[in-house]
Amino acid sequence: MRLDDLKNSRVIIVTVVYLSLFLDNVLLTVVVPIIPDYLCTLDANTTASAEEDENGRVGLLLSSKALVQLILNPAVGTLTGTLGYARPLFLGNLSLLLAALLFAFGQTYEILFLARSIQGIASACIAVSGMSLVASQYSEEDKRSKIMGFVLGSIALGVLLGYPIGSVLYDLEGKMAPFLLVSCLVIVVICLQIFTLDVQTNSEPTEQQSTWMHLLSNPHIIIIFGAIWCSTSPMAILEPCLPIWLRTHIKPKKWQLGTVFIPDSVGYLIGTNFFGMIAYRYGRSKVAILAMFVVGVSAVLIPSANTMSQLIVPHLGMGLGIGVADAALVPLLASLVDRNGNYGPVYSIQQVAVSLAYSLGPIMGSEMVKTIGFPWVMRIVGIVNIAYCPLLIYLTLERRKLRLTKNEGKKDYDTFHKSVMSYERFHDSDDDL
Repeated sequence: MRLDDLKNSRVIIVTVVYLSLFLDNVLLTVVVPIIPDYLCTLDANTTASAEEDENGRVGLLLSSKALVQLILNPAVGTLTGTLGYARPLFLGNLSLLLAALLFAFGQTYEILFLARSIQGIASACIAVSGMSLVASQYSEEDKRSKIMGFVLGSIALGVLLGYPIGSVLYDLEGKMAPFLLVSCLVIVVICLQIFTLDVQTNSEPTEQQSTWMHLLSNPHIIIIFGAIWCSTSPMAILEPCLPIWLRTHIKPKKWQLGTVFIPDSVGYLIGTNFFGMIAYRYGRSKVAILAMFVVGVSAVLIPSANTMSQLIVPHLGMGLGIGVADAALVPLLASLVDRNGNYGPVYSIQQVAVSLAYSLGPIMGSEMVKTIGFPWVMRIVGIVNIAYCPLLIYLTLERRKLRLTKNEGKKDYDTFHKSVMSYERFHDSDDDL
């Protein structure tokens, strides 16, 4: 196959977006087992009070990515209207490469903080423009559901592989090795994009470009935004709070702490890869209702576990529920703005929901744990997810009503068209006579 045939091929576009999201999430998690230990080695004479300060510094460093991404998501969504989708994706991969290199060679807290913040820029560009690019390439609803679910699976795969890659390479080769590996892989993706995607192409201007006020006034988009925020929040709260609760209540071994989130990633991978078409076939909002219910029940069940093995099922259920909800709702967002021609703003809204969950969730969750305890925090979050289901039922009814209206309009048009054709045939026969 010639290079010209590969230019802007749908398969190549999906491959570039998939690998970009995958490497973004590998870098997201590869730092987790490295940075806390590395910062401690920078000061060998750390006192007990300094260690508490170190925890705060590590938390601030890790959360800086979500905060930067939260701020930049709307800007990237707006820029796609003038720059297209390929350019922000290219910029995102360049930023990802810079972040990985800074992590590899940085030897101070300030440089590592800068690297994590730059990854926030990369994540905003990759997530918003990447999903918009896929949505623009697949206008067929069934194929869009299948492909977008597949692409979302790259997030879970990146998270799943990031932790072991970081811990193993850090232990064997030191801090630079895992980040240099990610850097080399990002360079491959950048070269692939340069040779196969036309980064000079701007988006096609349309008469009805999506505006923020237009999107935020759409109750369907607001309901989906809230659903993504609510379903993602339990995981955002669990990541900083669960390890501390486990140490005091279950007292697991150190290696078990590193594996406790594996069922979540596996569940998310299954949910995104296998439920996109199921959601399209049986109704996306209907499937999302079931998914959020599973997330809520799983969150309620987690504090009742007395052993590490008892955490597997609720963690798997939570990851599966979040994955199914994303596979159902993310393609639905594209279908809501198909006529407007620009998917960037609506996917920046989706990413704002995810970033809000991961920036506010750990902060609010930690403060609530101090006040009411970890079990009640998870119960409240679970109940909120279950209580949100009626709004998705409303969304289901509204979409059914809209579908019926469209069908009736189509029937009226067909009837009118048939009557016009009959009238023309009748007069044509009169002319022949």
